[in-house]
Amino acid sequence: MSVAETTEAVAAPARPDIVGGRSHFRLALRFALREMRGGLSGFYIFLACITLGVAAIGAVNSVATMMTSGIAQEGRAILGGDLRFALVQREATAEEMAYFNELGDVAEAASLRSMVRLPDGTDQSLAEVKAIDGAYPLFGTLETTPAAPLGDLLAERDGRFGALAASELYDRLGLEPGQTIRLGDSDIELRGVIDREPDVLSDGFNFAPRLMIAGAALDATGLIQPGSLVEYDYKVRLTGNNRDAEALSKAANERFPQSGFQIRTAAEAAPSLQRNIERFSQFLTLVGLTALIVGGVGVANAVNAYLDSKRAVIATFKSLGAGGSFVVMVYLIQIMLLATVGIALGLVLAAIAPFVTARFLESVIPVAASASIYPVALLTAAVFGALTALAFALLPLGRTRDVAATALFREAGATGGYRMRWAYLGSALGLALVIALLALAMAGDRRVALIFLGGTAAAFVILRAVAIGIEWLASRAPRVRSTPLRLAIGNIHRPGALTGSVVLSLGLGLTLLVTLATIDYDLRREIGTGLASRAPNFFFVDIQSSEIDGFRQTVGELAPGAELNAVPMLRGRITALDGQDVATMEPPEEGGWVLRGDRGLTYSPTVPENSSLTEGEWWPEDYEGEPLVSFAAEEGRELGLSIGDTLTVNVLGRDITARIASFRAVEWETLAINFIMVYSPNTFAGAPHAWLATLSVPQDAGVSEEAILNRVTNAYPAVTSVRVKDALDAINGLIAQLALAIRVAAAVALVASVLVLAGALAAGNRGRVHDAVVLKTLGATRKVLIRAFTTEYLLLGLATGIFAIGAGAAAAWFVVDQIMQLPFVFDWTVALTTLGVSLVLTVGIGLAGTWRVLGQKAAPVLRNL
Repeated sequence: MSVAETTEAVAAPARPDIVGGRSHFRLALRFALREMRGGLSGFYIFLACITLGVAAIGAVNSVATMMTSGIAQEGRAILGGDLRFALVQREATAEEMAYFNELGDVAEAASLRSMVRLPDGTDQSLAEVKAIDGAYPLFGTLETTPAAPLGDLLAERDGRFGALAASELYDRLGLEPGQTIRLGDSDIELRGVIDREPDVLSDGFNFAPRLMIAGAALDATGLIQPGSLVEYDYKVRLTGNNRDAEALSKAANERFPQSGFQIRTAAEAAPSLQRNIERFSQFLTLVGLTALIVGGVGVANAVNAYLDSKRAVIATFKSLGAGGSFVVMVYLIQIMLLATVGIALGLVLAAIAPFVTARFLESVIPVAASASIYPVALLTAAVFGALTALAFALLPLGRTRDVAATALFREAGATGGYRMRWAYLGSALGLALVIALLALAMAGDRRVALIFLGGTAAAFVILRAVAIGIEWLASRAPRVRSTPLRLAIGNIHRPGALTGSVVLSLGLGLTLLVTLATIDYDLRREIGTGLASRAPNFFFVDIQSSEIDGFRQTVGELAPGAELNAVPMLRGRITALDGQDVATMEPPEEGGWVLRGDRGLTYSPTVPENSSLTEGEWWPEDYEGEPLVSFAAEEGRELGLSIGDTLTVNVLGRDITARIASFRAVEWETLAINFIMVYSPNTFAGAPHAWLATLSVPQDAGVSEEAILNRVTNAYPAVTSVRVKDALDAINGLIAQLALAIRVAAAVALVASVLVLAGALAAGNRGRVHDAVVLKTLGATRKVLIRAFTTEYLLLGLATGIFAIGAGAAAAWFVVDQIMQLPFVFDWTVALTTLGVSLVLTVGIGLAGTWRVLGQKAAPVLRNL
């Protein structure tokens, strides 16, 4: 809209409705729409920032909703029934089985880890063994190759039972269907490949490939011994009037108070996976929100540049009697209309995301991802986008409101140097607070969300302080002889300098990138080399008490000089803390994992290795009093436990209550034998149990891990041997998948930063035109100006990159050292890469925008000064 059109429109007669009420808004809307006929020039970066942030938040929440909805819809197939009763180290009694059968159809399964060997004993592999009955599966379909009846595939033929295995097991042992393996004391024929197991998610994380056999085959292997680490699952399909799974779950605990059941319903089919999805989506949502807030800076820059280009129109409005509020309304309408376009584009991308990712997610997580449009997720993203656009638009609009018309006509900048009213600043801060409160309300872990948002707010303040510091240093720099360098230093601290915009735009994205890259590096380094160097070579599980002496002797002969540590082990589930049923408690976020599922237990007359007393006293070696327990100090603090409190665990169907006698600092990072709970020896007198052992082999022992594994597996087929290297490789695979998603999230934040940087530099081009023309008039050549601008951008990029490296390293140290409690090592490759990216972006984008400025003719510009 030209100045002439504005003058004609405002000066037209019969305009008493220019003030007040609904007519006031209608007139502002008319002017806003008329002025937008000129197109979206100057607002493309504005749209990109809003679109990117809204798309990130909407896509993450839509995909998370798709996954959780898929788990909920297939809850019974994932769980394997309407109800699932789990027992550790014991089978259900006759009375308990009768109760299960009263509820409906029952499918029994037993799960354990064991070694699978070639018949000649030359090779072996750890496997997750699952023994099922004829009723399996009650829900869902077990997909196999060949697609034959399950009973036929697992039946006994010619004295051998059949088995199904995951393709990974065939690959590890170099086998094909039809060949034979040895499990325990039995030869078993592999008859097919498991393509899809309906209830695999409910079994938790698996370290080894699946081997599925019949229950009768498990009995024949001889693997089940007193104290063997076996989980028995009883999955029930409710029939008759038994429909309320939650009520039946409570009734079962009341009827069998000491059973030790871990009961789950279809509503919590895969609780661990659901928690991980919620936590990860929360993290990605916060990263997306950070990208949106960074984009908000781009919104402010774009609005500021747009208002600067409209200074003559605004001056005309005010000269003809329009008030400041009317001018603000006109441009606020334009900005929010454009924000609506950006939000709509972002919502389209977010709505597409589930359809794009569904197939990929199904290959990673065996859940049917039925893609759809998720209104709540999209509405959440739209609200965040609208609030962010409004909050950051109010800042430049507030400065424009009270600028006099004469100043607008005379000054090169429409709003520079003028303060806004407190109402606008307060409104912007209020909207920022609303955004933070919404993010906290959505967060499952409000502590993490609060830290994240607090860190983001602090980063804005610190980055602003860094920019001020850079300007201060530049203003106090000694005079240099080089003209380009002198001009560059002057540009850094002069009024209207780009320093604040560049540091704020790029600093936050680069800091986040350094933080995530360093955390990823330290995790991989610790698991790949650090833990591997400190951890034992092997874990041996389910060593029978009658075999422990022979086992020690065999290992001693096989690997002289190796260190073997063995302790008794049982499994139990905490049922009460200081007399309060844990089922009625709201577990804390940090220590709540201790109360979920069963935990390993041991007893010892002395303080175990790799731990030290922090509070309380240890019992005498010949202690015979009431049962006592020593609890891990950190986990005890998180659960609010104190010396003298009582702790009840269910072991082998019995509730055992012990008094807390001490707390111990446990060195979990060594991966040596450690337990949350260590009991006085008299607590489990007479209870059947097995032994757990670790073996650390020196490098000069003269024997390979493969030879040790082969000898032990053949000599003790019922003992489960876990090579630590294989376990760490499995964990590394998980970290790699998480790292990919984290890098994508960091890339989104970095892209937002680049967009904002481009917008900030574009917004400063108007001032650069005047600078370049004046300097060229005074004799400066294009070469001198290019060198000056290049030097300026290099200095700004260098300062921003150095800050990002320092701030990112500090943030990564806090996460790695203080939260994860792992050794912190900074990767200087990350530092150099960050510095390079910063310099390339600032210089590249800066010169790309400045090149057009250098070609401006002097006369047209000088006439408007």
